[in-house]
Amino acid sequence: MATHVSDVMHVGLATLEPQGTVADAARMMREYNTGDVLVARDERLVGIVTDRDIVVRTVASGEDPAATPVERICSTSVAAIGPDARVDDAIRLMREHAVRRLPVSEDGRLVGVVSIGDLAAEREPDSALSDISEAPPNA
Repeated sequence: MATHVSDVMHVGLATLEPQGTVADAARMMREYNTGDVLVARDERLVGIVTDRDIVVRTVASGEDPAATPVERICSTSVAAIGPDARVDDAIRLMREHAVRRLPVSEDGRLVGVVSIGDLAAEREPDSALSDISEAPPNA
């Protein structure tokens, strides 16, 4: 069983500069098969934008995704964790902040992201959440 965040995190990061558009973020989510894009400047975390942010803060508000910069809709108060942190600490942070994803940074630079699905697959491989997380994309 993995004990450190580095053992379960994804390293192929979907990142976008703050001035990138919401439409750019949506395309990246499709390309990377993920529900989030990390907003970064010079490899340093600025915020996170999720598929839900796109729907609620852009589409449902009547904003134009092609003209709206992600810095206008991203969450900027983002909990992060280091790659050498224990998996239990990642779980605790997710609970405390009620988040499904944690950016992973080392010396201030983004190196990965760990999701609740990653942790479910590691800790409870026979769970429904693990099965869903491990399933191939349907789109």
